[in-house]
Amino acid sequence: MTAVGFLYPGHSAEDDYPRIEMLLDSDVRLPVVHTDIGEDAHRVDALLEMGSPARLVAGMEELRHAGAEAVVWACTSGSFVFGWHGAKDQVSLLAQAAGLPASSTSFAFAHAVRDLGVGRVAVAATYPEDVAAYFTDFLKAADIEVVATRGSGIVTAAEVGTWGREEVLELARAGDHPDAEAVLLPDTALHTAAYLPELEEALGKPVLTANQVTVWEGLRLAGRREWSNRLGRLFARRA
Repeated sequence: MTAVGFLYPGHSAEDDYPRIEMLLDSDVRLPVVHTDIGEDAHRVDALLEMGSPARLVAGMEELRHAGAEAVVWACTSGSFVFGWHGAKDQVSLLAQAAGLPASSTSFAFAHAVRDLGVGRVAVAATYPEDVAAYFTDFLKAADIEVVATRGSGIVTAAEVGTWGREEVLELARAGDHPDAEAVLLPDTALHTAAYLPELEEALGKPVLTANQVTVWEGLRLAGRREWSNRLGRLFARRA
């Protein structure tokens, strides 16, 4: 059995993780530990505090007790707001505190884009425009070309967590661009695990979502490659 641990801020779409575990249908386990979100706001100062060392390190002991072999900070905005180098420092702190390989959702997106072999992406974000721009800058630092960025102006993770199938499909369609080879939905507060095949069918291209890439990244760190035809092209067998 392989266990990958996730530090997840607050409570919004954490049920994506047991759903993905079920869809993988293997001996993989995906324990989730909740961190203190502080102020629920897609605002830079609040996001910097949410991703602060004290809030992240507090959950490490529980993940170790769960037998985690790798740990991922399951938050995109609470990592990319630190910038590329700041996010690297954040991950280094996680690895040191846990004594395990560590990453975050922001780096998961960069690694997943490379794994798919795409170079041009569109960002369809729930965040306000100014916060979405931080994610675009993060991707550019990873040498990924961002052809379009769309923010939706949603201020709280709690509101994002209430979105269902129709809102998720509309977000992806609205954020797509003809030149994009893939579309990225970067909020871990957004439920997407149940809609991945439908999203890709609707857009006709790979769709990467936050909880999907977070699980993929954790498995990568743990040295596991899992396949599923129900979790999008990232998890599909490719030649």
